[in-house]
Amino acid sequence: MIRGLYTSGWSMLANTKRMDTISNNLANVDTNAYKKDTLVMETFPNVLARRINDTRSALNPSGEVGNMQLGSDVGEIFTYYNQGKVLKTESNFDFCIQDDGSAFFTVAVPDADGNINEFYTRDGAFTLNADKQLITKEGYLVMGENGPITLDGENFTIEHDGTVIQNEQIMDKLQIRDFVDTKTLRKYGSNLVETTEETQDEEFQGKILQGSLEQSNVNIIREMVDMISVMRSYEANQKVLQAQDNTLEKAVNTLGSLR
Repeated sequence: MIRGLYTSGWSMLANTKRMDTISNNLANVDTNAYKKDTLVMETFPNVLARRINDTRSALNPSGEVGNMQLGSDVGEIFTYYNQGKVLKTESNFDFCIQDDGSAFFTVAVPDADGNINEFYTRDGAFTLNADKQLITKEGYLVMGENGPITLDGENFTIEHDGTVIQNEQIMDKLQIRDFVDTKTLRKYGSNLVETTEETQDEEFQGKILQGSLEQSNVNIIREMVDMISVMRSYEANQKVLQAQDNTLEKAVNTLGSLR
């Protein structure tokens, strides 16, 4: 009976984590180039149950009473990097990476000690700072192959390969990083990702569109369906837990009082 309590309770915790992931997807449905997360479940390892400090049984002196299965647990959070829909904005400061779901813009992010670290984003909604440098909405510098990109106003064009042209001169080229396996990337926050030791680069195969933005790849209808499914699963485990608790209560208060 206690095993059933553990199984139902653990499933409720797992469903709570699934709900958190779905809620985060829904909260970012309007975030440029946001990539959907999904929670992958796995079977919880068997736990050997035994009687503590009880080896008096001649038939079972070890005290072992068998394996206990606690149901499912959270395995990992998987991110889908498939491209979202492209929205035309006609703004020269809006860029979109098309036909390549594993390519990213490179941005420079300072840490608490003032050191500059390299991160990556698909959100191409940029602007200029007071120094006429191209930056993200959060104020992070957008990197070119020669460093931060400096522009004199909004009259410029971006070629499909990322080359920045202003006044008929090549100013720089966007530093686009393309990765072999996006599963090796990790979300950092602020719509940024970072690489790991397993991350490998490959040649950029897509193209850059100016005057367009990539939208989130979250399907709001699918997320709502998943939310209802998780809620029903949580309620079912809750009812099972309550039924087992009531049975235990009767066993203790009724059967335990018999002489």
